[in-house]
Amino acid sequence: MSSTVFTAPPEWHWLVILYFFVGGLAGGCFFLAALIDLFGGVEDRPLARLGYYVAFPAVVLSGLLLIADLRVPTRFWHMLIASNTMRPMWKAYSPMSLGSWALLVFGAFTFVAFIAALADAGRVPWRGLARFRPPGVVGVIGAIGGGVFAFFVAGYTGVLLAVTNRPIWSDTPLLGLTFVISAASSSAALLILLAHRRYRTPGLAALERFDMMVLALEPIAIIALIVSLGSVARVWLSVWGLLLLLVVVLGILVPLALQWRSAGVDTRPAVTAALLVLIGGLVLRTVIVLSADAARVVWRV
Repeated sequence: MSSTVFTAPPEWHWLVILYFFVGGLAGGCFFLAALIDLFGGVEDRPLARLGYYVAFPAVVLSGLLLIADLRVPTRFWHMLIASNTMRPMWKAYSPMSLGSWALLVFGAFTFVAFIAALADAGRVPWRGLARFRPPGVVGVIGAIGGGVFAFFVAGYTGVLLAVTNRPIWSDTPLLGLTFVISAASSSAALLILLAHRRYRTPGLAALERFDMMVLALEPIAIIALIVSLGSVARVWLSVWGLLLLLVVVLGILVPLALQWRSAGVDTRPAVTAALLVLIGGLVLRTVIVLSADAARVVWRV
């Protein structure tokens, strides 16, 4: 029996679940937008703009969800600044500290990219700000730097769970990988959902193919996660396991089949698939976060 069963729960519930989900969308959408900007054609720039339009509000919302869960707003401030010295609070050994700073720096990248995207679309008067997007040198640096932090933000929440002393979370090294893959599929699905009526470009077709490849990897990651848990996986012989099965079937396999069927011809199955993937991504995080508290009940029985 894992010793993590006897630890006290952190009382993380829906605010944290939504924070994990929205933060993953922010990181995934920015990362995909940066890839489209760096490697796509001129006709794909509107699709990349869409990713930046999503990333910045999502970062702001995820920050607000985190602050709300902390209950006292100054707690987030204290993760960044030492109250007694007013110096930056940097703890390289702490995933919480690293995550707080990464969220802040990533927020700056998303804000610049958001304004640059608006300027590129002619929605703000300062057209010169568009140079903060590729193919300019400054834009390339921003896309690469922001993409690195986007990747970190998309996956660090899984790593954060893994360093706690709670059942499921600390009993596997694969939560970070699972969260990254889920964030990638959910973010691609969101961009497909938002763009399907407006942009039929080579970039959108490539994004649909990318989502299919990631969806094919996601069940493998979940199976590997379950195997890595060993006896702790007994927790999922319950309603949580049923929900996880529904994630795999309705949130991954059915969307994969629908996307394969549409193949860039009929957008209706692709839209349905995107909605199912988004719901599946949220339910996956719900299962992982809330089922940890069920471990005591399973072993007590």
